[in-house]
Amino acid sequence: MLYHFSEDPTIARFDPRPHPSHPALPPAVWAIDRERAPMYFFPRDCPRIAFYRLPETTSEDADRFLGHTTARMVIATENGWYGRIRQAKLYVYHLPPEPFTCWERGAGYYIAHESIEPLKVEPMGDLIERLTAEDVELRLMPSLWPLHDALLASSLHFSMIRMRHASR
Repeated sequence: MLYHFSEDPTIARFDPRPHPSHPALPPAVWAIDRERAPMYFFPRDCPRIAFYRLPETTSEDADRFLGHTTARMVIATENGWYGRIRQAKLYVYHLPPEPFTCWERGAGYYIAHESIEPLKVEPMGDLIERLTAEDVELRLMPSLWPLHDALLASSLHFSMIRMRHASR
């Protein structure tokens, strides 16, 4: 099963569209796998950085970024988004795995180049509760940019989402 998250509960069909961060790609429908789905338990425009250990993560990077957590994944966002996360009404769309293909395994991204009808849609409820149920540590920060810069040179997996909305 693959997933798509939206604040709109009325989507009957997902049609391929251009991706603003990847303009060279042909239009596609985007989905996420179960393991990385918590990266999308946020309002659409919420800037966030998700990161977690890989088999090749160095002990130095693990200590530096994950040394004080037992969570499987950390997702950081900015303080100013906390209220919007608490109030957001988000829906999860369940999508069939066919005809999707894996676009980036490490991030759990899948794409399809044809229209997709969801199998079902469900309200997410309290997003903070959903994150904690998924063994995710939520970090609130005044700005994501120092973490952004530090993670670029790390051996952790990271996904930096909607950073164009992050505070400077």
